[in-house]
Amino acid sequence: MTDTLRIIPLGGVGEVGKNITLLEVAGEILVIDCGLAFPEPEMLGIDLVIPDVTYLSENRDRVRAILLTHGHEDHTGGLPYVLPHLPGIPIYASRLTIGLVTGKLKEHKLLESTPLRTVEAGMTFTIGASSITPFRVNHSIPDGVGYAIQTPLGTVVHTGDFKFDMTLPDGRRADLGLFAEIGNRGVEFLLSDSTRAEREGYTLSERTVGESLTQLIGEAPGRVIVATFASNIGRVQQVIDAAAAFDRKMIVLGRSMEQNTTIALELGYLDDRNGTLVRRDQLQRLPKEQTVIMTTGSQGEPMSGLTRMSNRDHRNITIEPGDTVIVSASPIPGNEEAVAKTIDNLFKEGAMVHYEPLKHCHVSGHGSREELKLMLSLVRPRHFIPVHGEYRMLVQHGLLAEDSGVPSNGIFVLENGQVVEFDGEVARLAGSVPAGAVLVDGIAAIDGVDGVILRDRRALASDGVVMVALTVEAATGAPVSGPDLVGRGFLSNPEDPIMEEARIYLAEALAQRSGDEHGAELGFLKAKTRDTLARFFYERTKRRPMIMPIVMEV
Repeated sequence: MTDTLRIIPLGGVGEVGKNITLLEVAGEILVIDCGLAFPEPEMLGIDLVIPDVTYLSENRDRVRAILLTHGHEDHTGGLPYVLPHLPGIPIYASRLTIGLVTGKLKEHKLLESTPLRTVEAGMTFTIGASSITPFRVNHSIPDGVGYAIQTPLGTVVHTGDFKFDMTLPDGRRADLGLFAEIGNRGVEFLLSDSTRAEREGYTLSERTVGESLTQLIGEAPGRVIVATFASNIGRVQQVIDAAAAFDRKMIVLGRSMEQNTTIALELGYLDDRNGTLVRRDQLQRLPKEQTVIMTTGSQGEPMSGLTRMSNRDHRNITIEPGDTVIVSASPIPGNEEAVAKTIDNLFKEGAMVHYEPLKHCHVSGHGSREELKLMLSLVRPRHFIPVHGEYRMLVQHGLLAEDSGVPSNGIFVLENGQVVEFDGEVARLAGSVPAGAVLVDGIAAIDGVDGVILRDRRALASDGVVMVALTVEAATGAPVSGPDLVGRGFLSNPEDPIMEEARIYLAEALAQRSGDEHGAELGFLKAKTRDTLARFFYERTKRRPMIMPIVMEV
């Protein structure tokens, strides 16, 4: 409807990651962020999880722009997979975010077809019927912004990821005065980061991590390896500063880390402190006590630099006694086990590992409860939608909003796909649109979390597979040779007598049916094989291996 404002999160509510929110007004759609999420342990073989953008694809003619709040993967990583559905749609973002996105789009051959527009905090621009003002926020990456979007039906404020850091190393503090000015003009909806809505007080300043890194690197007897997110440019700068303070040289390893560091240097968001940052080919020539290595793997990602080092699988680095490893990140929910395993393996190789909470190696880029209250009191919205957080976080943020004066009937704790509709007077829930997860395996997007492929992988991982080879007479379906059974991941002993018993049982069952009217149909033979063996194996083992019949006719 053209006379209503509709707000639709397609991702990022009830979860951490794959953030994407739609604003629909005057027949136009604005997209805020387009992120990805890391796969959960049960998503076997999956590399990435991206939002389902069926609704956007069906309404692509009404999409006017994508607004990006900052350069983290959970806000930009879905672009290579979503943009092919939205050809020619422009992206608006701050200078560093545009730089990081440029590298991503170039890699996926989408750069030429995607217009990129650089925005500056405080500078208003117009897209269709909406007037948009970016405002600076503090986060764990430079150049983060939120957006105040003035629509024909009122102003919507989206904070992006934020905290209020008054002692940032780069001095670029959030513009509290602009927040207050926007609030004074009147705000209908505030969409605000909920990641730390359960944490009391204030989030520590990024500067405190710099002090800890300097201490840890100064005390290290030999080589230092620091792992963090590839997009955490501010943390990279702090490690460069600490390395320079002790006359060490720093080398960046990992494709994404190298790419982001190069872009940040070119754009002036990193200072290499007169040659502290050196090329990878100098790694073997540097004395270990003068070396700092910056890499990825703070989340235990299987193919990342730190994980490969912990598994003795890195082509450049072998962990040795005397090495110091600093894990400068907190595990994303769901990654705790992978991170713990990586740290265990590093200790086994003889390294001294520093990690939260035993050492102060990381602070969050998200505001705690007092900062969330401050945002609410500055903006003073009539309606409130908590975003970016698991469901309990959204609920807690909603309770904070109510305590801050937002009426309870103006607070909407949503699930992905739910629609909030506003007619200028009253806001209400108005159904839902398709939303969910699309899984990326390699470069291909496959079916969702409950799809066929993932169910098959879970079955294979749980109970294994039994392959059945059978040759039958084309005319009658009578067995000519076989059946032969081969199991993988099913029985610990391939020579287990159960397999021979199963073969005999199946042969008898097939022989009994070979003369009936269905006996020669391949589909029937395969179904009969699956049903017979599935029943036999469950009765004997209480397990359900996947049965894969291969039937040949002669």
